[in-house]
Parts: sequence; structure tokens; C-alpha cells
Amino acid sequence: MAELTLSMSQSLLFSPITLRNTQFRNRLWVAPMCQYSVEKHDGTAIDWHLVHLGSLARGGAGVVMTEATAVLPEGRIAREDLGIWNDEQRDALSRIVAEIHSHGAAAAIQLAHAGRKASVYRPWDAQRGSVPAAEGGWQTFAPTALAFDGYAEPLALDVPHIDSVVEAFAAAARRSAQAGFDAVEIHAAHGYLIHQFLSPLSNKRTDEYGGSAENRARLLLRVIKAVRAEIGDLPLIVRFSADDYAPGGLDANQVAIFARWAEKAGTDLLDISTGGLVGGVHIQLSPGYQVAHAAIVRDAVGIPVSAVGLITEAHQAEDIIRNEQADVVMMGREFLRNPHFPMKAAADLGEILSYAPHQYERAAYPIAMVEGAR
Repeated sequence: MAELTLSMSQSLLFSPITLRNTQFRNRLWVAPMCQYSVEKHDGTAIDWHLVHLGSLARGGAGVVMTEATAVLPEGRIAREDLGIWNDEQRDALSRIVAEIHSHGAAAAIQLAHAGRKASVYRPWDAQRGSVPAAEGGWQTFAPTALAFDGYAEPLALDVPHIDSVVEAFAAAARRSAQAGFDAVEIHAAHGYLIHQFLSPLSNKRTDEYGGSAENRARLLLRVIKAVRAEIGDLPLIVRFSADDYAPGGLDANQVAIFARWAEKAGTDLLDISTGGLVGGVHIQLSPGYQVAHAAIVRDAVGIPVSAVGLITEAHQAEDIIRNEQADVVMMGREFLRNPHFPMKAAADLGEILSYAPHQYERAAYPIAMVEGAR
């Protein structure tokens, strides 16, 4: 190959961003994506997770985030999900963190409790709905004994059990820091437990955890403060669903209020998605269909916000950052299609990635920028 003659571009997507004391190499991050691959049903990461997440780091992402990682056994979405409720799980994840770091990316973990949407079959299983106890399923819990469409009815959490959930998030955060993760995300979206508390559609409580917006946000704010106390100066992220797509549910303006409270409680970045709380809703899908929700939240807070949802092209992602709709772009399915998407995006934007693997350098630059490329 002839000598490269290259000049640096002005891409914002590939500019660094700093949260607290941590700088991330770019603003193109891997969104959490469930893999349903723990065949032993013990929550412990296996080689699949190592190779899957490591390949995404190798491709040039700024941050690689794990799938929803349960803080309690009953908090798993499916039997095959990851967990971090014991030290064995922590140690297995630390191996994956080291692999992500070896490729220059930062590692983040999404801490989750699925609430009433737990104990279900995998998307590709022949069965649908809740897994019965005879097949390894378990009793689910929620703010109120209201079932998600087609799932088993949950038990309403009493206050001591709520306290134990907060403690479980704190313990999981502590293990996450011990494992070497660079950032921690609290999952308060997609109809899982914390989102169930936030929305009046799923929270019909009459105690201090129900009714007013302040009461419905009480669990979230307790979890944020408990996690912050365990992780020190590591960046803390909260994922919200900014629209329930149902009458009487949450919308972006209401979630912006929760976002301001989360910021005050110690959050450093808000990860804005939508949906997941109730079934049977109509969502008009289009490229970047959730970006407007992120922009509304961003206008209401003083911390960075990420956008996600059918973002598939380099210039589309660049425009989101450049137009100040979000500060970070997260992608999921596009990374599954192409784990090296950041290299392609950089080439499309005329950006030179100094951290592209040497073995892949011949693919890292636009053809037009290379004299005599072959």
C-alpha cells in the first residue's frame, strides 16, 4: 500500500467526552443488548459474552455496555441473563472488562431488575410468556400486583422488600467497581422494575412509593444515591423510557422532571429510550424516532444525554451530535450487523481513528484519501 497522506477531520461523533474524571474516546457507544446466553442459568458470564463484547470494543466504540445485568436472581428477564449478585459473577465480568480495555474502549455495566417482566422465555424459544416454576421460573415482583400483558401476576413489593432491592443495587454497584467497569448504568426504562414504579399505569400504590410523581420516583432516587455511594467518582448513567405510548402514561416532559431529580441525586448522563411498559401500543418507527425525546430531556437538564433508536448511518449520528439533540449516540442492532461499525462511520466522515487495530488499517480510511490503495 502506498504511503497515506491524511488530514484530520472535524467530526463531533468521534470527539472525546468527559464525565466526572473519566474521558471516553468518542461519542459512539454500544447500547446494552440482551444475549440470553447463560445456559447454566446461574447468571455467570461465559465465553460468548467475552467474544461478543470484546469484538465490539475492537471495532472502535467509545463505550461497550453489558446487557441488562440483574442485581438479584429474581431480577433477571430470562433464566439465561447475566447477573452480578455474587462474587463469582463479578470475577467472570472482570475478565470481560479486561478484554474491552485491551482494545482501548471503556466498559460500562447496566444494572437491572425486571420486576413483573422477569422469568420469561427467550425471544427465540418456542414458548412465550412466563416460565413456570417447574421449568426454573420464579415468582415475580412489582410495585403493584398488575401483570404485564400475557405474563404471570406479580406480587406487590412491601417496604422491607423495596429496601432489599435498594441494597441489592448498591451491592451490585460495588461489585461493578471491583470488576473494573468505567461507568455504571441504572436501568429505569423498558417497563422494568424502576420504570414500573415511575409510571402511574403500573404503580397504583397508596403509600410513600405511589401517587405523586415525587413518591413514584422515590425508589429511583434511593437507588441512584445508593449506587453513587458505592462507585465514588465513576460516571453514573440512568436509562429512562421517555414515552409509555399509552393514555395516562409517561411522556418526555414528565420524564424530564425525573431527569432533573436524577441529575441532582448524582447522575452524570441520561440515556433516553422509550416504551416497554405496556403491550399493544402503536409506535411509529422511523430513523432516529426516539431522538426527539432525548432532545426534550436534554433541554431540561445540565448534564449530557444520549440518544438511541434506529440510528444506523454515520452522518445521521453525526448530525444528532452536531444539532445538539444529544451528546452521545448509542447503537444496538447496527453493532450486531457490523461490530466494526465505528471504523466504517469514521471512513464515511473522513475521520482518522488512531485506535483502529493495525491489522485492520487497510480498511480504516476512505479510498479517496489513500493514494494507490490496493
